[in-house]
Amino acid sequence: MFFLSEIEHTLRLPPHLLGLTKEKALRQELENLFLDKVIANLGLCVSVYDVRRVTGGFIFPGDGSPTYTVECRLVMFRPFVGEILDAKLKEYNKDGLRLSMGFFDDIYVPFHLLPYPSQFAPDPEDGNHFRWVWEFGSENGEATGTPYPIDEIGETIRLRVHSISYPPIPLEQPKDAKPFAPMVITGSLDSEGLGPISWW
Repeated sequence: MFFLSEIEHTLRLPPHLLGLTKEKALRQELENLFLDKVIANLGLCVSVYDVRRVTGGFIFPGDGSPTYTVECRLVMFRPFVGEILDAKLKEYNKDGLRLSMGFFDDIYVPFHLLPYPSQFAPDPEDGNHFRWVWEFGSENGEATGTPYPIDEIGETIRLRVHSISYPPIPLEQPKDAKPFAPMVITGSLDSEGLGPISWW
């Protein structure tokens, strides 16, 4: 889920950081650049682990800031395909579930990766409220056991990572579009032991 990634980056140190030691100033600027950002094919940066090598420090003509080339290691969040994660239910609709790990909210379980057979059905106590229900023990389309609902926001759900994607940045988005997600995790609940942990 978390791993170290070594990168090399050339950065300009702003003048307001020159009062700090070089190590502290570089670390602060690296955190400003990378912390809570997604780097394509590496994942979400959660921390600057260490600075391994610093070269440069040149001040180019007409610039008041030194430029350094820094080799550093970043702590990245990127689960591997097949990994089991625990996340909380953030929202759901007819297309499936959206889950959150607190620091990462773009985890989706599409309807075809929910436990089979599942259906998006009205709540028997409130016909205006729909929810996902796993019809455990269903035979020939007939539910023979107790239905297991997925509808409690904030409930912990165990999922298996099905895929990770890095969508291209759109040039423009419609006004009512969801915020762009630079990394999307698709999960599956269609296996024993997966789903709301209250089931098991």
